[in-house]
Parts: sequence; C-alpha cells; structure tokens
Amino acid sequence: MTRNRENNAMLLFGRNSVLERLKANPKTVKNILVQEGFNDTVIMDIIRSRKIPFKHVSEKELLKLKHTERLHGIVAEVGEFKYLSFDQLQDKFNEKRLSFILLDGVTDPQNLGAIIRITACFGGFAVVIPERDSCEVNETVLNIASGGENYVPVCRVNNLSNALIHAKKSGYWIAGTVVEAGDDLNKISFPFPLCLVLGSEGKGIHHGVQKQLELRVTLPMRGAALSFNVAMASAIFCYEITRQKNSA
Repeated sequence: MTRNRENNAMLLFGRNSVLERLKANPKTVKNILVQEGFNDTVIMDIIRSRKIPFKHVSEKELLKLKHTERLHGIVAEVGEFKYLSFDQLQDKFNEKRLSFILLDGVTDPQNLGAIIRITACFGGFAVVIPERDSCEVNETVLNIASGGENYVPVCRVNNLSNALIHAKKSGYWIAGTVVEAGDDLNKISFPFPLCLVLGSEGKGIHHGVQKQLELRVTLPMRGAALSFNVAMASAIFCYEITRQKNSA
C-alpha cells in the first residue's frame, strides 16, 4: 500500500473510523490492510460484500505503515478528503436545516477532529474552516473524528468574514463565543438559521470576524478560573443549539 499509494490518498486507521467509512462511503475506500488474526466479522463481511481489495499482514508490517497504538488491526487507504463549497452547504441547509459551526484560528488537528465527531453525534451541523491559520482535514483529524467526517459536511473557505456576509444575505443570524461580556448561554434564545463562530484559545475570534457578529455569547464558568478548550466548548454550545432547535 505504501509504495503504490495514490497521490493525495489518505490513511484511515482504527476500527470505528474504517467501519463508519465502509458503511457510509465505501466507494472512497481504495484498499485495506488487516492484521493477521483480525476477527471483526462485521467489517470483514462489508469488505467482502463490497469487493474492496484487502490483504492480511503481520502486526510489524502494519506498524510500519502507521506507527500508533490506535490501529486496532486495520488500516484503509481512502481518497482525498472532499470539502463542500459554502453554496453547497446552504443548499444542504434548505434540505436539512443545518446550523453552521465556523472555526476561527483552530490549528490543532485533535480539536478539529473532536469537533467533527461532536457535531456528527448531535446531527444537524456543518463545519466551516478558513484556508489560512487553520488546520485542514488530515489523517490525524480523521482518526480523532472516528468516522464523524462521513456525517458532517465540512467547508473550507478563503475568508470567514466574507462567508458570514454571504450567510447574512441568505437569512442566517451570526453568533460568536466570547470569554467575557457576552449574553449568558443559559439565558439566551438562539435565532435560526444560525452560524456560530468559535475562536481559538488565547486569541479568540479575530477582529475582522467579530465585526460580523450580531450576537455575542458567553459560557458562564463559576468554578475554577480555567477555561474550556474549543472542542469542549463546541460540545456545550452544540447541545444547547440542538435543544433549542428541537423545542422550537
């Protein structure tokens, strides 16, 4: 697989990541290596029924391909990750009432992967990332997402501010998270359709993006003087957005 790996192909590893890809998007799977003794009948049945090329290899050979403890005995080569355009996201909103989570300056693939997984679990969300000063969807992101990328549209835009301006013209409300002086999340009613901007730890939301915010929301913390990282914060905000949307 390594010598003949296609240009821009990505490695997907771990049972959940591979299983969800096989279930949701099997056409993107090029070939698979499974460790000798791998006995997950669900995965192997799908591989055989879809006629996906696979090969049994030793644990040593598998670790040469991807040295991590999270292999779970399986590695899949998949096609390059496909982003949607912002226009395509809005078309999906018309079908599914999606709320958009825009990430401003989130550069850690662990956080991006976790956010994709979180939004997949709640459902009804899309993720928007900028081309600059941001992590792209790479192999680490896919591993942390654990298959969530199959269920959440991800868009990569040249400029977040321009995307928000475009969204406003289409009827979206723009909210952003701030550490202080925003409306209390426990007391606010979100307007829909909604774009929520999450900034990076330390820097927060860039000034140019803040200009587009119509609503600033603060997550109250009455415990230790610490802070949630962006992935933890996204889970709390996504829960509240989902709760309010479902009760509307």
